[in-house]
Amino acid sequence: MVRELDNVDRGILYMLQLDARNTTSEEMADKTGVSASTIRNRIERLEDDGIIKGYHPELDYEAASLTLRVIFVITAPPTERSEVVDQLLDIQGVIDVRETLTGRRNIHVEVVGKDTNDIVRITDAIHGLGVKVESSEIMKQRRIQPFNHFYFSEAVDDMSRQEGESENE
Repeated sequence: MVRELDNVDRGILYMLQLDARNTTSEEMADKTGVSASTIRNRIERLEDDGIIKGYHPELDYEAASLTLRVIFVITAPPTERSEVVDQLLDIQGVIDVRETLTGRRNIHVEVVGKDTNDIVRITDAIHGLGVKVESSEIMKQRRIQPFNHFYFSEAVDDMSRQEGESENE
């Protein structure tokens, strides 16, 4: 379902992206100028509308003894791509699969493993699907940030204020 978001919805989404676990409805209410009960109702509606699909932990795989992280870029026939994605998700060690719309190099697969034996097992399983591995790269680091395309005005004000403070230090 597609719907327009107002500044309150955008603020909720932005703050949940920053820290969903530790941000209270009261804190969101203070930032957006509505009551905490309104925030809770809005979150429920965003969930019901499928805009918020879940709350997921950010894992440090290296700290969990999964020290190797590899990105595979593969090509699958367009008519088989969705089936291949489902099969990839069944391979132990696959943590993320991104399917592109067209062309070659149309599936990007992120995997983790304890050692090269794990990575070889995963590589063999991917090849066993009959797809072409275009490239594989060991990942050093992944950084993510809240995507503020929602244009939550408070977030823009906060970023501007922080930039000004860091320049003054």
